[in-house]
Formats: sequence, structure tokens, C-alpha cells
Amino acid sequence: MNIQKFLAKFREAFGERVPLPVVFGYSDTAATEVRKIPRCMIGAIRRVCDGQPLTLSAGNVVCGGGGLYTAFAPCPDRVPAFVSETEHYKQTPQQVKAYIDRLDIRPAEKPYLNFVRMDHAANLDCAEGILFFATPDVLSGLCSWAFYDNDDDDAVCTRFGSGCCSIVTLAAGENARGGRRCFIGMLDPSARPLVPADELTFTIPACRLREMADTMEQSALFQKAYSIVRKRINGEIQNNRQ
Repeated sequence: MNIQKFLAKFREAFGERVPLPVVFGYSDTAATEVRKIPRCMIGAIRRVCDGQPLTLSAGNVVCGGGGLYTAFAPCPDRVPAFVSETEHYKQTPQQVKAYIDRLDIRPAEKPYLNFVRMDHAANLDCAEGILFFATPDVLSGLCSWAFYDNDDDDAVCTRFGSGCCSIVTLAAGENARGGRRCFIGMLDPSARPLVPADELTFTIPACRLREMADTMEQSALFQKAYSIVRKRINGEIQNNRQ
């Protein structure tokens, strides 16, 4: 897939105000200096939209859940109780443990997890997924595009998980299986303050993007209904709410 041609179509579909997508994947080579990051990696991932690449490793992912969901470390013993009894995201620690077991996270085979804004990526050869930070209007377009050639009930799905799980773990697992699901994420209240208030994430596994790139121009993104939404995204028309 030609990245520059894809991004030209992306800009045509969504306009200039929408952040460019971020490519992420494991590698033997760091995309940038492995810098210390805050305990939660979500803010650092969001800043990749500004153009600065991010490299994660076992050394700079200090959050126990983050280490698990990036596949750099096993689940710490304290996580199930913390998620249930401190954060109250699940009723019991046993539910948390069962959920983590179902994810079937395999240890990372390479030492680095790189995040690079798509216009700075040389190719998608090592990509696990493509990440979009999306307002509701952008999410409408992304979902319409994903639904276009996929009749499965879970063509786009939202699953329980931390911000990093909804971005990395789900897409990497789907990519390994050659699956077709896309994922809406960033519903994690703990990570919400680290992204703009009006944004969620939409992640396309790399294997699925190769299919979707071929249908972009035929999908609703380039039809009349979404053209009106595009104009609102880019400030060409005002909000129609009465």
C-alpha cells in the first residue's frame, strides 16, 4: 500500500483539521530515543499526532497494566484486585483475571514498540495497527467505512479494557489472526484526562487496513451525506443542532 496516496485520500475524505493516523508495531530497532514517560503512556501516544515518534520498551513502560497490554511483561499479581477493588471497573478480581486470560497475550518477540505518525512511516511492513484519534463526526466516517464491506455483527466493536489495551492489545491480537474487526477505544476513565475531551480512538488492524484502503473511495466517505459532516469537521458549516 502506498502510504502517501492513502494519506491524500484520507485528507480528501476528512479534511485538514483531523489528526493524521498513527502507525504502531514491534521492531528490533527503536524509532527514537527510548525516553522516560509518565506512568500512563496514553498522553505520550497522543502526542505522536504532533509528529514526534514514540518508542516503548520494557524499560520505559512502568505501569503494570501497560507492561501487560504492550506484551512486555506478565500481569502483576496486584492488577486484578486493583482494577476491581480500587478502580471498580469489574465486580470481582476473578472477573479481571478471566478477562486477561481470554486476551491470550503472547510475550513480545521484539524489544521495541514504535508509534509513528503515518506520514513519517516508510512502510507498514511491521505494523500491528493504525490508530486514529477521532471526534464523533470523524468516528462516524471511520465506522461507515469499516461497515462498507463487512457484514459481521462485530465489524466495529467496543470491548472492556484500559486505554492501552483498546489501542494495542486488541489490534495486535486481531492482526495476528488475520481478523477483520476494528476497535473503538479510550473509554477508560483513568486515561480519559490524557486525551482531548471530545476524542475516542479507532484502531484498524494492519491486515484489515490493506482491505479497507481499496474500498475507501467507494464507501460513504466520498458520498453526499458524509460530505456535509466533513464540512462541519472543518468549520465550513455551523453545527445544525436546534
